[in-house]
Amino acid sequence: MKSSTRWRVSNDDLPIHFQTQKHCLHQALPKELGVGYSDVFQLDNDLSYIETHYTPSKDLAVLSQIDCHEPRMVVTLGLKGQSCFTGHDGEELVFNQGYTSIATFNASMGERQYQAHQPVTQLRLLISKKWLDRYFGEAQSAMLFNSEAVQLLRCQPISTQGMIAAQQLLTAKVAPEVKHVFMHAQAMSLLASELGCLYQPPQEQKRVTARDKAIALLARDILEQELQQPPSVAELAKRAGTNQFKLKKLFQHFFNNTPYGVLLDIRMNKAYQLLSSTHCQVSVAADLVGYSHANNFSVAFSNYFGVTPKVIAKQ
Repeated sequence: MKSSTRWRVSNDDLPIHFQTQKHCLHQALPKELGVGYSDVFQLDNDLSYIETHYTPSKDLAVLSQIDCHEPRMVVTLGLKGQSCFTGHDGEELVFNQGYTSIATFNASMGERQYQAHQPVTQLRLLISKKWLDRYFGEAQSAMLFNSEAVQLLRCQPISTQGMIAAQQLLTAKVAPEVKHVFMHAQAMSLLASELGCLYQPPQEQKRVTARDKAIALLARDILEQELQQPPSVAELAKRAGTNQFKLKKLFQHFFNNTPYGVLLDIRMNKAYQLLSSTHCQVSVAADLVGYSHANNFSVAFSNYFGVTPKVIAKQ
């Protein structure tokens, strides 16, 4: 995503104001740079939720400098598109659609890079070391902060529970009086699902190899590319270069799910994006994600997200 002709703007120069209706800080992208905004919700003293929607009209770099009184962790969920953070020391973090990235930093100086005409939707949770001390213990959290620079701890596919919590945060259809409590609860649920990978016993992490990870990712890619007519588990294992038993073990390890569970995740999230972005008919979305009968799709969607597909299509 590097470009010498990238349009650069300082984060401090982007207009920001408090939105009374949403109870958040709203930072809009100037019209000459594209459309989009970031909303910052302070859920408590040690926990912030940031929702970003950008579609820049030109290759864009937002320059930022963050000096913290104490170390912080940022958990980023890539829901749409891709962006990149490049630090002044040359460190680079890429945030991809469908993946959760977990990073720590004491101070951060660099630029967030976006590609022209490429929509990006990301959710970020910014938490202090105090928060981690409180919930995981000082000894555990201290192990995560062993570098002064920006440090990527983990990048993994968004979990099912994490995706559900993210969609709930995006819609947040609750009364204004309880919205803050609702958002705090969903943020805690999201962190519980996405931070678990940092505390796996060492012996569990040693059981798999780089080839095992490649097999799991290849199998997941096949399901994503062929979600309308997916292969059986036996065929999927064969194409990925392993057996059914091993494939199921790898899916459980990397995705905390079964192959059919991962397929459901892919189908539901694809359907949600279609309905929310194109407002297509439910039957069209059902067909595009591999459901022959719209009724079966509606039941699966409602069970997955807790809301009917018609509601999402009308938003």
